Amino acid sequence: MTFYDINGKDKLEGKHELWDIEKVIQFSSLMYRLKDLETNVGRNGYGIDCGLRCLYLQFHYDLSDRELEKRLRFDIAFRWFCGLSFEEESPDHSYFGRFRKAVGTNRLGKIFKTLVKRADDKGLIRHMFRFADATSIISKNTTWDERDRAIKAGEDALNNQNISKYNRDTQARFGCKGKSKFWFGYKGHITADMSSGLIEYAAVTEANVSDQSGFKHVCPRKQEMVFADKAYCLKPAQLAMIKRGAHSAAILKKNMKGKNKDLDRYRSQLRAPFEGIFSKFEKRTRYRGLAKTQFQFFMDSLVHNVKRLVLIHPPPLLAGA
Repeated sequence: MTFYDINGKDKLEGKHELWDIEKVIQFSSLMYRLKDLETNVGRNGYGIDCGLRCLYLQFHYDLSDRELEKRLRFDIAFRWFCGLSFEEESPDHSYFGRFRKAVGTNRLGKIFKTLVKRADDKGLIRHMFRFADATSIISKNTTWDERDRAIKAGEDALNNQNISKYNRDTQARFGCKGKSKFWFGYKGHITADMSSGLIEYAAVTEANVSDQSGFKHVCPRKQEMVFADKAYCLKPAQLAMIKRGAHSAAILKKNMKGKNKDLDRYRSQLRAPFEGIFSKFEKRTRYRGLAKTQFQFFMDSLVHNVKRLVLIHPPPLLAGA
């Protein structure tokens, strides 16, 4: 008899958010995206279904591998959600790293897109208005050690041209927003559907890629209007919208021809409810490298979408593969 059969339903039904998440999303229906793995991951053969659920829990509750191991050992809701029986040993911390490596960024991206498509098929996404924005993802708070090594090696300064020689994360770069916000790491770009609040596209670039240049990775399809801040009124973002057939509703800079303060104020009011999308995203990188940071960003976006779907409370997104 499984742990679910013993007391899972009685303990969790209508009383715990994981019950609501499973009711709406039904994670097992996403397993076909990992079908090519078709292997047991871990000493005890926990499988990809358990692994994906563990991965979701880790990002939903912002846990380290060891913290997740502990919660799985003692938390009734966690064990039920991952399909672990009462007598069964739960995975140890090393399992989660092996599973992440086995899944990889490309497969996780397919799972993210599948969830978005199912929401679209249910009519939850309306192809009209999109919110676009970007956020910093910090790899390291300070680079004084790298600067000292660069100077010792004869460099004039530490910058984006030579930082890869002195930092372990060779793909991270220095980024700047405005005149005072600097960071070392990456930048995450999204576009979200303004009718549902669901993130439809999510991409990561090096931190020195501007918002408008990175927008091409998340530009929506034709006939959709993009509401964005002043960075997206510049040429790279505008060309991306023209290429995809989208329409710009970006706020214009003060010195730009055609600036309409009333219109831009109205656009700002429409954007305001979505400014908090990044508030629950991780501000620091968990891993090194662009691909692994993209993995992290996909997971943060997936968690956001799952929370939104539970709040919207649509029928289960169980439609076929």
